[in-house]
Amino acid sequence: MVMPSRRAWGWSLALTILLGFWTVAVVVAPEAVVWLIGDSLVIEGLSMPRVIWPLAPLLALLVAGLPALLLAQLSPVPFARTAGWQWLLGCVFGTVLGCVRLIPPTYHELYLAVLAAVAAIVAAVHMTVTGPLERPIEPHRWLTWLSLAVGLLLLIPWLWTGALGGAVESVLALVAALAVSWLATRPLLALTARVGTGGHAWGRVALGGLMSGVFLTPLVAGVGEPAVHLLALLSVPPVAFTFAALRRLGRPSAVALLTPVLFGPLGLVDPDETSLILGLRDGLFWGAVAAAAAWVLAIVAAIVVMVAFRRIRWHAWLAGTLTAVIAAAGALVYVTLGQPGLEGERLFVVMREQADLSGLPSITDRTERIRQTYERLVSTAERTQAPLRAALRSRHVSYTPFYLVNGIEVDAGPLARQWLASRSDVAHVLLNPHLRPLPAAAEPMHGTEPAPAETPWNLTLIGADHVWQRYSTGQGIVVGSSDSGVDGTHPALRDNFRGGPDSWLDPYGVARTPTDGNGHGTHTMATAVGKSVGVAPGAQWMACENLPRNLGSMANYLTCLQFMLAPYDPGTDPWHAGHPARAPQVLTNSWGCPEVEGCDTYSMRPAIDAFTAAGIFFVAAAGNTGPRCESITDPPANYANTLTVGAVDRTRRVAAFSSRGPAPDGSTKPDVLAPGVDVLSALPGGGYGELSGTSMATPHVAGVVALMWSANPALIGDIPRTRSILASTAHPAEPTGKACATPADITGAGLVDALAAVQAAVALKPS
Repeated sequence: MVMPSRRAWGWSLALTILLGFWTVAVVVAPEAVVWLIGDSLVIEGLSMPRVIWPLAPLLALLVAGLPALLLAQLSPVPFARTAGWQWLLGCVFGTVLGCVRLIPPTYHELYLAVLAAVAAIVAAVHMTVTGPLERPIEPHRWLTWLSLAVGLLLLIPWLWTGALGGAVESVLALVAALAVSWLATRPLLALTARVGTGGHAWGRVALGGLMSGVFLTPLVAGVGEPAVHLLALLSVPPVAFTFAALRRLGRPSAVALLTPVLFGPLGLVDPDETSLILGLRDGLFWGAVAAAAAWVLAIVAAIVVMVAFRRIRWHAWLAGTLTAVIAAAGALVYVTLGQPGLEGERLFVVMREQADLSGLPSITDRTERIRQTYERLVSTAERTQAPLRAALRSRHVSYTPFYLVNGIEVDAGPLARQWLASRSDVAHVLLNPHLRPLPAAAEPMHGTEPAPAETPWNLTLIGADHVWQRYSTGQGIVVGSSDSGVDGTHPALRDNFRGGPDSWLDPYGVARTPTDGNGHGTHTMATAVGKSVGVAPGAQWMACENLPRNLGSMANYLTCLQFMLAPYDPGTDPWHAGHPARAPQVLTNSWGCPEVEGCDTYSMRPAIDAFTAAGIFFVAAAGNTGPRCESITDPPANYANTLTVGAVDRTRRVAAFSSRGPAPDGSTKPDVLAPGVDVLSALPGGGYGELSGTSMATPHVAGVVALMWSANPALIGDIPRTRSILASTAHPAEPTGKACATPADITGAGLVDALAAVQAAVALKPS
């Protein structure tokens, strides 16, 4: 056998290192780009075909695998040939595992189970094909304990920032981490076989760690759903240097080392919470913090092993003791600084029978009309849910019933979904996302602008200031808001809060008075009724927090909407302790429930129909997924009984982001437009700021309805005539973007005119 010259060896080393960096780049970059495109589509209300996800690892196999194969075949240096073969193998493994992402994201437990099975099968096949290792080294029990100790150390950051899902989900994540770790064992041992125990130890470990890290990169790229796999890509490959350092002591256990590190992102990060739709300080941020901390700890651990561990005479009891100490430290971090407990996903079961609300609009007394609506909804739900509730109790499954949409939130996963869907009394079963807790909440938006010295442009554009001078400012009307909350201490809002324990609900926290952890709800509420910035500053308000973070669910939204139909004191039974007489006259809703939050096209329609039957005016934002046509798809904006609002700028041009119709049922949407670009309103902390969106346009219309009903109380509850007035008095607006089915699918009836609407309401003859 001819030994390569020193020069050939040097060139081969340089080429191998260069190819290693190339492999990492062509693996990481496409994965990040594909995720970013997919997440951007989700934000726009679209979705990327699942078949796209396996393309990134397939691209890595083609672009990085071929050079690796050439290196394996042509290099004169043994270590380079070994690297080439194992890197090619890593690309193959990653591509196979990446294909598991074809499973829809709504079946996360199934994804983890299939990932574990595929990894185990591939590992078994690889072991069978390759046969025994060329130079087997007997594992040392103490080195296995030492490997586990380091792995548990690298798990600690995840125990601080993350939270477990359900019991089944967590077990499957652990099994998947075990299977992938087993799959990585043989290549890691092969890549570090030449690390050796003497001479140039640091260089040998660095080279072995680099070669092993390059192998782990394409492998890990196929593990985890987006963007969990990006967090794994950041945290797992550096462990290769620790493995190489441990390899100098004997034969470490790759399974013991890698399993905790892989379990961190797989088990303690919810892929539903890694979207940028939640903001920059949510699940993805804290996952990145944990991944970066694990990255640093892996490098530090490798250095410590190199410097200190060879000087210690290890025994199994000593390594086991170290493992126990680190495990105890991790448990302490988890209990004291982390988010202990199981936070599994839930289901929302929509019952087949919904309440019959016919005849209610003919009731002239407003309180009686709402009371009968409330009682019919509750009695129907109690009667039809009784068998299912009994079945759930018999199986010791916890649940939360709802009446506004006759349905039940069930604390169960995919195993129960098929059983629930098969029942004759169930219409369909939806996923009901349940957010895992975070180490710390993001800071709410704070306004930097002072209160306006004169009436803002958005209010003069719709003529609200003329209504105040000639008619009223909304006295006698209560506007309800379901949003991120409201800063009840803000100067624009503190004086017209209705007050009483049934005017504010925080279902998810402990806030007994109106607060806002985001700022969105304060801004929209003030646009409706706020002093100096609101359309109807004389109206009162009440509120409920349905979006503590920017991802909701059927249960989130219905909890607040039930509070709006029949307000109740905190801690009492919403089914029987509600106060229908205290229901607000108008509801402003700057939220939507897309598929990612578990809703389907028709899931919330019974709730909106109930408000119409009760005579409560329901206004909702069209959404911000324009200028595409047919982009008003998410409840509640897509329903006929919702007054759906699009946005214009100060020149009466439809905002590019404003969603357009027609709705899925073919009806024309939006219904009307209102100012929604650079709208100045209140933000938490006492300041003011400008925001844009159909969220900002919606409270304008709620405020106009408050002005109309205040000026003519006989119109209160008469939703058909109120909608007719809003449409007939609206001014034309300038459409933007490409044409849709009809011009009205962009502009609706036009820009609301508060003065003309109030004048028409006052002139209206009694029905």
